[in-house]
Amino acid sequence: MTDKTTIILDNIQSRKSVRNFTGEPVTKACLLALLKAGMAAPSARNRQPLAFIAVIDRAKLDALGDGLPFTKMLFKAGACIVVCGDSSIELQEGATDLWDQDAAAATENILLAAEAMELGAVWSALYPYPERENHVRKLLKLPPSVTPFSIVPVGHPTGEDQPKDKFKAEKVHWEDW
Repeated sequence: MTDKTTIILDNIQSRKSVRNFTGEPVTKACLLALLKAGMAAPSARNRQPLAFIAVIDRAKLDALGDGLPFTKMLFKAGACIVVCGDSSIELQEGATDLWDQDAAAATENILLAAEAMELGAVWSALYPYPERENHVRKLLKLPPSVTPFSIVPVGHPTGEDQPKDKFKAEKVHWEDW
């Protein structure tokens, strides 16, 4: 393996769900790098039916946290990114119901980029939970064609959260079941 391969694989294995942040702000430059990583994700037929909302305003982060039951880490996060599907982007036959897969790939890219940048991040689901979607939709003034898929709190980690070894050899099948 090359050095680059080792670095990438180490980054993937080091990724963790960070829920404990220092409260320090995240710069717009860092958020832009994360957004570029999200947009670099694969997309069915390359239709890219996604939109992203970056939030750094403390009052807005707190308001999001107030209405999302499993995203209280927003109160200490320096920012968040909301990954959305946009149904106004015309999809092609065979790719009409795949926006959520595109959004999942984009969310994972954001998480991996955050790890590489020594930031912390965690994936919190919004879709398919109408009460969560509606809270975000109202607070962030989303148009009807946009569905919030995930919210990714981002910040400077305290160091409390550590990666877990999730590999299970018994879940791997070679050649057939």
